[in-house]
Amino acid sequence: MKEPIRQIHLDFHTSEHIPDVGAQFDKSKFQQALKIGRVEQINPFAKCHHSWSYYPTKVGHPHPNLSRPNLLGDQIEACHEIGVKAPIYFTAGWSANDAEEHPEWCMRTETGDYIVSGATSIGTQERKGDEESGNEVVLPTDPKPTWQWKSLCINPNGGYHKLIMAQVEEICRTYPVDGLWFDIYRSEDVCYCDQCRKDMLAEGFDIEEPQDAQVFRALSIRRHTKELADLVLGFHPDASVFFNGVTAMHRPMNSRYRLYENNTKQDLEDLPTTWGGYDKFPHRAKFFHKEGKAIVAMSGKFHTAWGEIGGFKNRDAIRYEAASMIAFGARCNIGDQLHPLGFMDMTTYENIGHAYDYVEKIEDYGVGGLPESTLGIWLANEIAPDEGLCRMLLEEQQDFDVVRPGDDLSVFECVIIPSRAGLLDGHEDKVNSFLDSGGKVLVLGDGLLYAARSGTTIDCGAEYLGVGEFDMDFTLVGDVLVKAGQSGSILRASGRETRIPASPFLNYKSALRFQLQNEAEKLASIQEPYFSRTFGRYCGHQNTPNRPVDAPHPAAWKHGNLVVIAHNLDRLYYTGGAKAQRDYFISALRLVHTTPMVEAALPSTGRVSLLHQEDKNRYVAHLLYGPPITRGNCTVIEDLPELRDTRVILRLPEEVHSMRLIPEDVSLDFENIPGDNKGLVAYKTNVPSFSAHCGIVAEYSLPE
Repeated sequence: MKEPIRQIHLDFHTSEHIPDVGAQFDKSKFQQALKIGRVEQINPFAKCHHSWSYYPTKVGHPHPNLSRPNLLGDQIEACHEIGVKAPIYFTAGWSANDAEEHPEWCMRTETGDYIVSGATSIGTQERKGDEESGNEVVLPTDPKPTWQWKSLCINPNGGYHKLIMAQVEEICRTYPVDGLWFDIYRSEDVCYCDQCRKDMLAEGFDIEEPQDAQVFRALSIRRHTKELADLVLGFHPDASVFFNGVTAMHRPMNSRYRLYENNTKQDLEDLPTTWGGYDKFPHRAKFFHKEGKAIVAMSGKFHTAWGEIGGFKNRDAIRYEAASMIAFGARCNIGDQLHPLGFMDMTTYENIGHAYDYVEKIEDYGVGGLPESTLGIWLANEIAPDEGLCRMLLEEQQDFDVVRPGDDLSVFECVIIPSRAGLLDGHEDKVNSFLDSGGKVLVLGDGLLYAARSGTTIDCGAEYLGVGEFDMDFTLVGDVLVKAGQSGSILRASGRETRIPASPFLNYKSALRFQLQNEAEKLASIQEPYFSRTFGRYCGHQNTPNRPVDAPHPAAWKHGNLVVIAHNLDRLYYTGGAKAQRDYFISALRLVHTTPMVEAALPSTGRVSLLHQEDKNRYVAHLLYGPPITRGNCTVIEDLPELRDTRVILRLPEEVHSMRLIPEDVSLDFENIPGDNKGLVAYKTNVPSFSAHCGIVAEYSLPE
């Protein structure tokens, strides 16, 4: 099935304590909402987190208060009548009544406790336990935390997996299935239920070894998802199949064991208002583009998160998010939750329609495009180093692509290695070969080390001595980095420059210690504090001042085509966000990355994304500007100010014959920039004005 571009994810997790479920569903109004929203696909629901089914099932349990016995079928029919696809939602990892009826199906910790999301305790108040059993007493009137569900085990030999298989087969036999969307796969939760313990022993795994239990959990997810995918595609070969949770980059098992492999598409769930902000999505999109399957970006209409009834995100924020999805080459999916009575909220679909009206104008210039860059980043698959590194790059409009271990590095001028020890274990020859052939590498702190921290994985011109000896330290940069920082002249047009402090600046965790060898060039020095802050010795409110003398180990150095920063700068920026550290990082990057394919004079909250649409002989440089503001515990976008006279430089491998601005579809003047661009042709243009989003379409002709 061709994956539609404008989608809705429609939740319907509805308690048995609510009456008249679905009583106000109206086919014509349902269709009207989809038309107002300019929707091409929406997922109706077969089974929700409460375990209730919304169709006349013989395998599961219909919702006890369901007024329309075939609410699922009615929604599918309403969608298909107006040409809207309707892949079906089905819960997996959380199913409340199944968990209560079958405690043997629940995931367990090593000590036999339930694995419960949202809270470590099932209660919300401190109560005395039952003295005989030791169990916590929870009263029915106690407030229940949000997002609190018992997790169920999907081991293919377990009873819960068999129930899911039977329910899905029933759905596939009953309905015209466009797809199945399975929810809640949390790979970080390792299960020690009786079935998993039995199977681990039978298959030769050591139950007492955490790594063995983790591998078994990954194998269980892969077997479960393979059986379900085969079942669905056996009945409906053109259907889409997706397992939600396995594309989350902050769960290292997902990429380590390729748990997303049984998806027919890759949905990337984000709620930037409360789930970590607007900079989580770009590197995920770039990573999953390389899977060769359709990618779909997910957000929500909610102010906070899924399940929020009556919460509304500013509609211009939805438009910005949707434009960003297209800008990074993804399809769009906006989340909603249907009212228990079954009526669609028209305000929601007016807001979504406002966004999707804009998407219709630009979607042809994003979907189908692939990221292309001379800068690659080797992901750590950990939140702090990956998001810290990406934020520094995004805030400096340094477009990048993602490097995966099997990728050809020769397409890049420069590769950045984030601060995770062991990241290059087994890839030393590959990186050394890249350096020997003229490629350039920037490494941050721990990224230079073996996983065992026994030494450096590649020749760096220095000997590793160990971790820092103080809680914090200070960096003092040299002239080479100062000059490199001043080379980014295009940013001066936006009123900001790279300005590293001339004085020593604070690092909130000290650097690794290295002894430089003769051929290495020191770029920055370290000054250490007089002492670490302890109860025995401290100075002032926060940290001890620097001793104004250089330590024997450097903060940064250059060795051939390799630049090393001894601090875990990505992690420091993730937690602290100090501009001095970002300026320091960008200055070091400019020593090894001199030919970015796109540069734009945008404020720090501006974003760039370059896509290559090879089948259409064009590159599209997307510019985004929607400054987020933190209010309470939410990150919101409200104002979309207009930017004027934005200078842009493109360096492309083809001779461009025209440039135009979208969505206005007006021609842009451009000129060649002379200079050594290493096989790329440099062009300079100017965007007169834009708000939130625009795209520069650079078209070329292939030689005859």
